Amino acid sequence: MKNQAQNTKEEYFIKCLLSRFEEEKENIVKQWNNPEGTTTRYFSLDNLLPKKDVESIYNAFPRTGEGFFDRDTFREKKRTSTNLSEYDQVLSDITYAFQSKVLVKYIEDILSYDELEPDPKLYAGGLSMMFPKDYLNPHIDNSHDHNRERYRRMNLLFYVSPDWTLENGGNFELWNEERTVPRTFVALQNRLVVMETTKTSWHSVSEVTTDRPRCCVSNYYF
Repeated sequence: MKNQAQNTKEEYFIKCLLSRFEEEKENIVKQWNNPEGTTTRYFSLDNLLPKKDVESIYNAFPRTGEGFFDRDTFREKKRTSTNLSEYDQVLSDITYAFQSKVLVKYIEDILSYDELEPDPKLYAGGLSMMFPKDYLNPHIDNSHDHNRERYRRMNLLFYVSPDWTLENGGNFELWNEERTVPRTFVALQNRLVVMETTKTSWHSVSEVTTDRPRCCVSNYYF
């Protein structure tokens, strides 16, 4: 079980997220209902957390990705981990803040969704790191959870690497219907990108070209 201090930090993150979402509610809903350059609904939100907290989260990632699982196929090249207990507690706190029922319910309400569910077992989420020449080719996420009982509906990507630019690569891409031109989201530090997961939500990540890791906290809702 988590101790009280750990609960307090997670609860702090939940309050920060709810506050920031409430501040940007109109902007979030507008983006979601009027996607540009893609048929996939999404919203992007910058300056999600106080700077000191984002720096703390970034600094908790292992610089060389030690302990992460190396995914290397024709579809993707990246490193992931769901073993949050092996790292600084702040990584668990921010990940599970996104999984909190109160935040899921808030997002459900403002985006007019029914019965969104968190993924506390991190079947589809966790920590992600991408290094030079890592990439994610255009694809559609598999639709079910591990037991094929629930459908994926939303992907939340929180980027924490400092001083990130378009030229660094590792940027998130949502594709148009013909899959010819992407809508690109630079993986800026303290940026959250949320996308709807459907049978046509083609997305990718451009190849990393810089010599330092792109770090991301990733979550799914079913």
